[in-house]
Amino acid sequence: MATTNQSIQNVLKSRFGFDEFLPLQEEIVSNVLAGNDSLVLMPTGAGKSLCYQLPAVCRDGYTLVISPLIALMKDQVDALQANGIPAAFVNSTLSVQENEQILVNAAQGDLKILYVAPERIATTRFQRFLTNVPPSLIAIDEAHCISEWGHDFRPDYRNLKTLRQRFAAIPVIALTATATEDVRRDIADQLQLIESKWFVSSFNRPNLNYSVRPKQHAFESLLGLVKSHNNESAIIYCFSRKQTEDVAYDLSERGISAAPYHAGLDNDLRRATQDRFIKDEVSVIVATIAFGMGIDKPDVRLVVHYNLSKSLEGYYQETGRAGRDGLPSECVLFYNFGDRVKQDFFINQIEDPTERQHASEKLSAMVEYSELRSCRRRYMLRYFGDHTDVTYLNESGDLESGCGGCDVCLAEKEDFDATEIAQKILSAVIRTGERFGAKHVSDVLRGLRAKRIRDLQHDQLTVHGIASDFSDPELRQLIGLLEAEGLLIISSAEFRTLAVTEKGKDFLNERANLTLARIPLEPESSLGLNDSSNSGDLDYDQNLFSELKSLRKEIANERDVPAYVIFGDVALREMAHYMPNSLETFSSISGVGATKLEQFGDRFVTLLIDYCDENDLSPRVRSGLPPKKRKRSKRNTNADGRPSLSRSLNETKRLFADGYSIDEIANERGFAAKTIVVHLEKIGRVDPDFNLDSLLPTEDRITTIEAALKSNDSGYLAPVKELLGESYSYEEIRMVRLQMERIIKAVEK
Repeated sequence: MATTNQSIQNVLKSRFGFDEFLPLQEEIVSNVLAGNDSLVLMPTGAGKSLCYQLPAVCRDGYTLVISPLIALMKDQVDALQANGIPAAFVNSTLSVQENEQILVNAAQGDLKILYVAPERIATTRFQRFLTNVPPSLIAIDEAHCISEWGHDFRPDYRNLKTLRQRFAAIPVIALTATATEDVRRDIADQLQLIESKWFVSSFNRPNLNYSVRPKQHAFESLLGLVKSHNNESAIIYCFSRKQTEDVAYDLSERGISAAPYHAGLDNDLRRATQDRFIKDEVSVIVATIAFGMGIDKPDVRLVVHYNLSKSLEGYYQETGRAGRDGLPSECVLFYNFGDRVKQDFFINQIEDPTERQHASEKLSAMVEYSELRSCRRRYMLRYFGDHTDVTYLNESGDLESGCGGCDVCLAEKEDFDATEIAQKILSAVIRTGERFGAKHVSDVLRGLRAKRIRDLQHDQLTVHGIASDFSDPELRQLIGLLEAEGLLIISSAEFRTLAVTEKGKDFLNERANLTLARIPLEPESSLGLNDSSNSGDLDYDQNLFSELKSLRKEIANERDVPAYVIFGDVALREMAHYMPNSLETFSSISGVGATKLEQFGDRFVTLLIDYCDENDLSPRVRSGLPPKKRKRSKRNTNADGRPSLSRSLNETKRLFADGYSIDEIANERGFAAKTIVVHLEKIGRVDPDFNLDSLLPTEDRITTIEAALKSNDSGYLAPVKELLGESYSYEEIRMVRLQMERIIKAVEK
């Protein structure tokens, strides 16, 4: 299919609902559509999936997506189908017959995207299918799993090189959120992406706030964190299965909706727990590290590591599950030295010496991050080879070094004369040959006589012991500050070795003065989110946002999909900010494509119109001005004190009273029939005398529906519909529920 920039933009809006690409997306899409190989490194939430999903829509044939995440396959397929894109997956959760039918659909040209797990590629049946029906594009997600040097190596991924060998002419796009430079090279080598173009996005997630807390009174601190997020979705990672169950139990005892998740639980229970979390029926999941790999939930607001991670790559990926929708979210690590001892124990069980050394180096970087007294975000970015300039505007409006979104940068600081200690640190780095990390330099400066220092004869250096009045944490903080000032540099990301920059050498030669801002030894134990980190966050109507979330949840339950498949929080916040009052203006909301506009637009627009009518508000224009308050009329209540109806509901009421059927009203008003049913239900609640008996089913069906409603305490209609089966409609259920409510109110009077 021939594509132009304009046609790509049209697909972006009509199928995905976005007006513009995120950084690098358009270049990647264009490269894929030109038939070239691509290696994509993007942080979670930066839009990796669209880089192959949009080309899949534009290209003839189907795109084969290899992903190790079975749960994520379903989420992504649900989201694609909600956007009107034919997609499916084949995996072990489906029957043999279901998997076969999906392959038949792909062969008939009825699919644009097919998801499979890596182990299926090697099966005889799937090999035969690929021979008969080759894909037009191959996308390999979580590509770091192919590298033995990655933090999540999976042997099944090694078989993917056969795809490249068999389909040399078909473009391949490999995608990952976490990979050091060595891992990137290994991915390219393993997949034979010899002439591929690399797209490396910044690893910075500006909407995430990072902090480390000491483990004293850890549970009470954890409880305060969870409560501060007020029923928002959270993931808590623990070291062991038993700990996940203990923490989940203790949180539940304190009134928190929490559930454990680990590999020792029954498969059905794990699947049900994951499903409840995705559907917002449980707020907090307490899990071992295995959880989350298949969760495409965009509105996780808190990720807590109750124990130390074994690598910074793993920690970055796990914290990356927070705030995937770009809204402010919090990442907290609880740390003490005992956690390192536990991790060291497991590392020492590794038999291969090279692998053991590699794991030890990764753990050392994680410990260094945990003990930092300088910007945590900068350290993490440098670890991945990302030298993005990290600065922010402080409260005085001055540009300050640091991210403004971690506990260190947000802590109270004090200026001090760092000239002498800076000279000592830089001299120690030079005297030790610029071949060692911060720990070794600190040990030399403090005068330690460890075996390694003696073996290297660093105890004979003139710098040995010249900073014995400083503690190790203080020296590490100062080393981080000197790196931030550009006097030191991490010369090897893998081994964290320090070197003095030209600027640092000039400082020593010129004997210049240096003032630095340091923080107290212990970082603040509780810091709020840096709301300013997301400058695009809109000022929105909180009550309207809550109503929109309720409607989203209702529609999601009707369709048995996660709420975020309908619309994400970003879209709902835009709706609650701009308050669009027509399908045309609603279509300008981010995430509203043609399919979602058709399927959901009228229900959301009706709610928005009603809310504005009831609160005397007018829609916002895109200038960003607040919604205008209309002159308040005396229509808020009727003479009998009942709430009055909005103009939209009054029009539906008039037409129904005049004898129009639901379908006729829907055609007349340009709404879906189910929206008119919702209108009538609302009218019936406000006006108990309004006659809706013609919409009630027969007596025996009423009895059956009443029994189903009484057995359901969730408040949602989807479980009732599922219990009753396909022969019952939502219209019948709504009307019977309304009748029950009216009877109860009449009795109460």
